[in-house]
Order: sequence, then C-alpha cells, then structure tokens
Amino acid sequence: MRKMKKMLLMIVGLFIVSLFSFVQAQDFPTKDLSGIIMWGAGGATDNVVRALTPMVEPHLGKQIVLQNKPGATGAVSTQWVVNQPSDGYTLLYGAENPQLYRVLDISPLDYKDFYPVNITARGVGLIACNVNAPWKTLKDLFDDAKKNPGNIKMGSTGPGGLPYVVGAMMKATHGLTFNAIPFPGEGPGMTAMLGGHVQWMTVGLTAGREHVRAGRIRPLALVADEPVPGLEDIPLIISAYPEYKKYLPWGPFYGVWVKRDTPEPAKKKLVDAFQKGVKDPKFQAFIKDFGAVPMNLYGDGADKFLKHWQSVSCWLLEDAGATKVSPDKFGIPKP
Repeated sequence: MRKMKKMLLMIVGLFIVSLFSFVQAQDFPTKDLSGIIMWGAGGATDNVVRALTPMVEPHLGKQIVLQNKPGATGAVSTQWVVNQPSDGYTLLYGAENPQLYRVLDISPLDYKDFYPVNITARGVGLIACNVNAPWKTLKDLFDDAKKNPGNIKMGSTGPGGLPYVVGAMMKATHGLTFNAIPFPGEGPGMTAMLGGHVQWMTVGLTAGREHVRAGRIRPLALVADEPVPGLEDIPLIISAYPEYKKYLPWGPFYGVWVKRDTPEPAKKKLVDAFQKGVKDPKFQAFIKDFGAVPMNLYGDGADKFLKHWQSVSCWLLEDAGATKVSPDKFGIPKP
C-alpha cells in the first residue's frame, strides 16, 4: 500500500512539474535569452548572427544576449548548450561543423540532438591568400603545393571546418597537402593571413568579401559552380579544375538551434520570431551584400537539408581518407 501511495505521489509530482513547464512555455519568453555563438568574433557565423539578432528581438519582446564561445571546431559551445535546461532560453548559433563531429571523432553530438529554429543562409567558400604571397591564380597555388607538399601554411578552423573540408577536396582530387595552422574561427584566421602568419585560407565569402573589396586579401577562386553577383571577376574553382563540379553546390551554412526536447510552444514562438527576422528587408540586403544564398528553413525542411549536407560531406571526407570513423557506423547514407 505504501509503495502504491509513493508511486502515486511521484506520478502526481511529475504531472505537476510537466504542467508547470507547459504553462511557462505558453508565456515564453518571460526573460532575456542567451545566444551562444560557436565561432569567434569577426567570422562569417558571427557576422550573420549579429546582423540577424536585432531583427528578431522585437518579435520576441526580449533581448538575446550574445556570447562567443569558440573551441574544438564548435564542439565547446555545442556541448555547453546541451548541458543547459531544455526551456528555449539558450540558443545555439552555429554553422555546418556539428554534422561532421561523429565521423571526425570530435563529439557524439550533431544536429540530430537539436531542433532547427532557422537555417538562415548558405555561404560560398572563398580561397584567398595574403597579398604578398607569390600566387596570382589558384593554379599557381596548386603548382607550388605540388613542389612543396605539407610546407605551405594554410589557415584552418580545425577538423570539420570549412578550410578543412575544402582541403580534403584538394587532397582527394589532386593529392595536395598543406601545413594547417588552427584558429578559433575565420576572423582570427584571416587576421593571421593579413599579418602573413599563414599564407592562404578558405573562408566563407560572408567573412572575406569586405577584405577583398578593400584589397587586403587576394581572391584566387570561389568554391562554387555559379558566379556570385558583384564578384564575377573572381574565378570559379571549376574554371581551372572542372573535376570539382561533382562536389558542388556545397558550402557553409548558418543557423540557430535549441535542444530537441524544448517544449513545442517555445519552439513555435522562436520559429515565428526568426522567420520574421530573416524576412526583414535589412537582413535580406545584408545577406545579398555578403554573397550568401538565403534559405529561411526550419523544422522538417531544415532537418532534410541537414541530413543531405551531412551525407555529401561525410562521404567526401571518407573518400579523402580524412575520417576517423566511417559514416557507415552511424547509418549516414551515401549521397
């Protein structure tokens, strides 16, 4: 009898806690939110986040307090958000990197553990070098790399980052290897390239475009199969090497997530607010000016996009011999 009463009290207690959480979610948000950015200041993800957030806050009626928390190719911030309550008050502002964590043995997490509030845009990779580097074209860089395997200093953001994946494409296609110097984000990496501490780097066009316009870095190629409006003078990688066509279109993407088990009312309010923020003409102008492709995906549509991107990228790395664990182990299908 005592056991039955104890069990009944536990069930009632759980029901009350669930009901309280549901009621709280209905009133969401009642306080300011925390926005955790997985990359350092000045990079593409950081730029997109700081352009978008002011457009979203009026629709939530609260402030989103932003904090850069880089490290381990974004795994530091990803794990940190997972450790927070599933109440919708902690947002993960991220890029594509978690979709590669498992095959690179960085973390057991990926975006399967998060709900996609909004995938805002897809970027284009820009291969660029220091203005004092000896290369005028991508072919110049490749020819030099063939003569000096593993010696040319390449800026990187760690395993799974944009420079790493493009480097894997180069290794798989041409057998090229470089001396990868890791940085906690594109911003610090570009700063190092500007100072001559690394010689070249692949960055998101959203992070590198203004440096190109100002003549601070030399563009060698876009990792794209179509010209970017306003930057038609930058060659496409397929112009010099058509064999890269099989990987394209491909590129980084930017978005915001909450934990997958966040209450539905909180998810809905976040989705609505971010949808409106992304559609804001000021943000659309920003995305266009940065050379990114608008997306504005959420929920099931975003999950479908994420799975496809993961499939293409993980098997690219597997074919290049860059994975530590086969995508097969995690049931990631071949594209």
